[in-house]
Amino acid sequence: MIDAPLDVWYAWLGLALAGAVTLGVVAGLPTAPPPDAVSVAATVDTVAAADAPATARYRIAADRVRVTTRGVSLRSDGGSAFAGFGTDAVVPVEPDGPLAGVALGDSPRHAFDSPGEFAVAVATARAEGSPTETDSGGDWTAGRTLHARHVSWGETDVTLVLVA
Repeated sequence: MIDAPLDVWYAWLGLALAGAVTLGVVAGLPTAPPPDAVSVAATVDTVAAADAPATARYRIAADRVRVTTRGVSLRSDGGSAFAGFGTDAVVPVEPDGPLAGVALGDSPRHAFDSPGEFAVAVATARAEGSPTETDSGGDWTAGRTLHARHVSWGETDVTLVLVA
């Protein structure tokens, strides 16, 4: 009589377990590539290197964005990515802050009474967007367009970055 060896069911059990583990790993892999933070940072660096006034807009393909004075972080279903800026003159701007209109194209002369007032607003925004040892700086936003604008007024020469 032909009979199956006694340990065959162990092999089937092991094969089923390996298949379940493989399926779990494959299901956990991202379905899309990570966002391209390098292109976003390159856009900001290009604006910062140009003579003021210079502007650029970049359509962001990510669910969440965080801009700090050091760089930009992006998150999506495909993962997360970070790219640093090549300059120290970048200042992240809050959408409801006093610099938002300037980042979108308004003249600093219309938004502020003096170059000194503009300089104080830039210094405040820079301090709020700077990472520290205990905080990574900046908030995650769900904006879809990054606006970068190189502005110079008085002694202040800065690149403002707004995500809206």
